[in-house]
Amino acid sequence: MAGHSQFKNIMHRKGAQDAKRAKVFTKLIRELTVAAKAGGELENNPRLRSAVSAARASNMPKDTMERAIKRGAGGEDTASYEEIRYEGYGPGGVAIIVEALTDNRNRTASNVRSTFSKFGGNLGETNSVSFQFDHVGAIQYAASKVSGDKLFELALESGADDVEIGTEFHEVFSAPAQLHALRDSLSATLGDPESAKFSWRPKVTVPADHQTAETLLKLIDALEDNDDVQEVFSNADISEEVLAGL
Repeated sequence: MAGHSQFKNIMHRKGAQDAKRAKVFTKLIRELTVAAKAGGELENNPRLRSAVSAARASNMPKDTMERAIKRGAGGEDTASYEEIRYEGYGPGGVAIIVEALTDNRNRTASNVRSTFSKFGGNLGETNSVSFQFDHVGAIQYAASKVSGDKLFELALESGADDVEIGTEFHEVFSAPAQLHALRDSLSATLGDPESAKFSWRPKVTVPADHQTAETLLKLIDALEDNDDVQEVFSNADISEEVLAGL
């Protein structure tokens, strides 16, 4: 297990932006509704537990959360959502994976493709870039909540595969099948994490200079502004120096 981060996760900056909150809530409500449709109590529905944890971490009002769950569990939401993964390359040859939850495959594909093109990227076929990533379970804790050393020790004891220590967030990685058991084990000692979800972790990162990073971040922002897009992952490595100059 590695104790220190080898990767710069440029996605974390999104969660704290108030301007993005409405978009975040839209995506979370959709995930809550779809997860609740699977049925079962919260304790027996790992996807719903993860969605509830994410909603709480984003400070979603309790009544909003409960309405979304009720709508899904009661069959009130008539929309049929489909999970789709898009893959492609952005500026500088950066590999990008886009996970979507949509009720209109054609609309989403068209919008994602045009967004890639607008910022100098190219949307590829399924599996065209995912081989450059590992599909993992990822659990995130705020650095202010637990020290890296303590989390590393607890994660090791709980069967985690890897830990990345950061200045704002720490991340614990596992095989996808072990995600929920690992989260429950850590939660028993540390409380609920900021998030616990399936993620795409790059095997090798691609350094991005100032110009590449500037365009890449615009591409990612535009993708995340799409209500159908749930998550965006890339293998870009943007240094602190480059970030500071943006």
